[in-house]
Amino acid sequence: MVLLLLFPHPSKPHKANSAISVVFKKPLALFSQSPMTGFYRDGYCRVGPEDGGNHAVAGMLTKEFLDFSASRGNNLRSIGLEPGCKWCLCTARWKEAMEAAKSESDPVVPKVFLHATDQSALNNGITMENLKKFAAEPEAAGGGGSLEGKAPITPGTKGGIAKETH
Repeated sequence: MVLLLLFPHPSKPHKANSAISVVFKKPLALFSQSPMTGFYRDGYCRVGPEDGGNHAVAGMLTKEFLDFSASRGNNLRSIGLEPGCKWCLCTARWKEAMEAAKSESDPVVPKVFLHATDQSALNNGITMENLKKFAAEPEAAGGGGSLEGKAPITPGTKGGIAKETH
């Protein structure tokens, strides 16, 4: 497996940061630094032009989702992820899991943390209704919050790109 890291030139602002927002039209909140998640491995589920998988959905991994993802060719356990990890998920894979679910309580669908989910998920076949249906509590009521007590993201040039196998 080859790991490709690309860093933006320090004198040029990274365009992916220019429109960062959450599905609630607020600044995107930090999701997880342990494990370090996000396409840019900076802890945020922000999306840029390099992110062909649209890693916009902030979700809590379950055993069932890990099994489901592995059955589709993306074994997230191979990079050390396990049930309970917070991870920025590919929009298409989360949608597949949602469509495969037998009910709203089916653990194949990771619970979503809306305050850390990038609005680009809404442009990729997922509706706000879908996200709210599978929102982690107390976010189902539309409140949100800030995981790990961190402040919302301030756009900048930190981070690089770390590729997973798909």
